[in-house]
Amino acid sequence: MTNLKLLWRRRKTLIVAFMAATGSFLLGVTWPMNLRASQSLQPIQAQALAVSQSQEQPPMSNINKFSEAIAHRVDLSQNALTQLQAIRFQSAVPSQFQGTTIRHAKLDSQHKAIALTFDDGPWPKTTTQILDILKENNIKATFFWVGKYLQNSPEIGKQVAEAGHAIGNHTWNHQYLQYNEDGAARELDRTSSLIEDLTGIQTSMFRPPGGILNNGLTAYAQKKNYAVVMWSADSFDWRTLTESLIDNVMRQANSGGIVLMHDGGGNRARTVKALPDIIARLRNEGYSFVTVPELLQMQEQDLQKQETAQK
Repeated sequence: MTNLKLLWRRRKTLIVAFMAATGSFLLGVTWPMNLRASQSLQPIQAQALAVSQSQEQPPMSNINKFSEAIAHRVDLSQNALTQLQAIRFQSAVPSQFQGTTIRHAKLDSQHKAIALTFDDGPWPKTTTQILDILKENNIKATFFWVGKYLQNSPEIGKQVAEAGHAIGNHTWNHQYLQYNEDGAARELDRTSSLIEDLTGIQTSMFRPPGGILNNGLTAYAQKKNYAVVMWSADSFDWRTLTESLIDNVMRQANSGGIVLMHDGGGNRARTVKALPDIIARLRNEGYSFVTVPELLQMQEQDLQKQETAQK
């Protein structure tokens, strides 16, 4: 029995020794391998970190380009705002004339100015032809638009505004009807909203179709502080021949005058043909050409000078 116990103890000792040796062997082999693997990964990890940092921090040249692009966009936005403000000013009537009816401006003897106005547009072909003539002669005019025609020809309307001409409201449908206030509001408000949406212009000028002042449209316009712009010289270009058209304008022309012509609402070839001669003859008589708002601003300045002189 004693021998058996001794044999078992020796066997147990050998097993423990074997297991210890095996563990030591495995540790000696796998630990250096893990260490080598860890060391070999360090350059790769460092390289990946460098790449990541380079992506997170763009070169200064890229930053400068980005800053320049932002500055350029800011400049463009500021320029667009300046142009929009200038366009709005071109159609702005001095406050003292808002809510009144105007047929001509009262100017002193130092001024000989006249305003050319065109109704019933914008109109395909004719309006652009008139724009070309005005541009060739360096003239700004005033256009009174019909809303439904502006809706049909929005790009032409934008060309008129971008060229620096003044814009007024000529109702949506151009009908000779009697209107209650709601009906008048639809005719004027819808047209002014479209003008502003397309051009940025908040017009304060209204011209009643046919010059009718007592059918509800003018009453509503004055309530909304529009200047109701009539005319002092009627070309009758919708019914007369070219030579008669020119004679009509020249016979009625005066300083501070407002000339009525048409660029839309029908065939206006006679107006297009007569316009260069009208401009040339008026220039020969010493007239300068301004928009209706400019004409009223000139009157306002003359009145201010007179008031200052009287004090």
